[in-house]
Amino acid sequence: MGEGKGGCTVTVRRKERVAAVLPLQEHWLPFSNLDLLLPPLDVGVFFCYEKLPGSPSFAAMLSSLKGSLVQALVTYYPFAGEVITNSTGEPELLCNNRGVDFIEAYADVELRELCLYKPDDSFKEKLVPKKEGGVFCVQATELKCGGLVVACSFDHRIADAVSADMFLVAWAELASSKPISRIPSFRRSLLNPRRPGRHDSFPDRLFAPISSLVPPSSPPQLQQPTVSRIYYITAEDVDRMQTAASSGGAAHRTKVEAFTAYLWRVLAKGTVSGDKPCRMGLVVDGRSRIDARAMANYFGNVLTPPYGTLSAEELGRMALPEVADVVHEFLRPAMTAEHFRGLVDWVESHRPEPAVARIYLEDEEGGVACVVSSGRRFPASEVEFGWGKPALASYFFPWGGSTGFVMPMPSPKGNGDWVVYAYLLRDLVEVLEAESPQVFRPLTPDYYLKLLELELVA
Repeated sequence: MGEGKGGCTVTVRRKERVAAVLPLQEHWLPFSNLDLLLPPLDVGVFFCYEKLPGSPSFAAMLSSLKGSLVQALVTYYPFAGEVITNSTGEPELLCNNRGVDFIEAYADVELRELCLYKPDDSFKEKLVPKKEGGVFCVQATELKCGGLVVACSFDHRIADAVSADMFLVAWAELASSKPISRIPSFRRSLLNPRRPGRHDSFPDRLFAPISSLVPPSSPPQLQQPTVSRIYYITAEDVDRMQTAASSGGAAHRTKVEAFTAYLWRVLAKGTVSGDKPCRMGLVVDGRSRIDARAMANYFGNVLTPPYGTLSAEELGRMALPEVADVVHEFLRPAMTAEHFRGLVDWVESHRPEPAVARIYLEDEEGGVACVVSSGRRFPASEVEFGWGKPALASYFFPWGGSTGFVMPMPSPKGNGDWVVYAYLLRDLVEVLEAESPQVFRPLTPDYYLKLLELELVA
């Protein structure tokens, strides 16, 4: 079946605004200091569903999606609000039940033809909607085969992936007439700055106030094109990667640490020369670091992006366990409550001036940079609206800069495989596929159709 069909035509049938079913008292929800570290970027996520025997009609699916969405927005009301800039120039969330833009569409393509490996062709602003207002938008697209794609875009300043995942599961639970299993917490006091504030030098290494950035001495060169790809990695390869990273007397490394080290070594081969810097970051969720019990259902951003820098030459000489050790070491100072408390205080000391994560700054030295964001807890199989589990689900984040973004997620089939979304410079994609085709395998329709056949046999 090959890579699937690219460039499908999507016809929008209807647009409407869906608000919470119950009236809400209009109020302001301030951004936490950790929210203020995020730029105004939108994140996409999509779920693909097969047309199974006994599945409801598209009209019935739409009715269920909208009926449960208006209920979910009562509990997850920030997604029905809008971001307003206050008098100091900082963003705030106005919880006014503006509602969510809901798009109904049709695509002249079958699920088995979708270009999953190259999602820019069929998902970007086609099946995954471009948010034009508010905080959150949804598109439900009927496919030619009767299948369905449910896709969302949301403002990253309002929610990180953990928060969005909670909402998506709650929405699906309500569609299936179940109670919401995780009630979100909006207790911004959990991330209040200390009086007096205190922090070490680590936040200065990770973030830079806008005023501290030096303008380039010469006009920026034309940026190399970036592309999105979706791969899968088999459970066996994930285990082999972890075993290799933990071998030779090395300490036991997590699967994500091993994956990050493996990716770092491969991408280093895409630098123009051996002395060029290669930066690799790994996003850390601070909920369990700050207060696992109080923060378990916290809705907002609780993220920090520690990273390491090595030259391509160094990475070429190092064995995988050595690189995994470096990953572990640059993560270590970010895995504490004190780091997150200090980061909150650091932001407070610079307000209202915005800051930017250094890993995302353009590199004029010809090196490469990439951030791994672990989606290992992505609850793809739980986003079940009443017509079966998704055949495929993935985040989709072509954010626009040159720093790469790679997110491994569990396959919705629960077989231990990973679905890996990658946004990288085109040359780095070519390096990744040339150097590691046996690990990063293009996600073609053959993959999930084979899994579906195995399910039917079982």
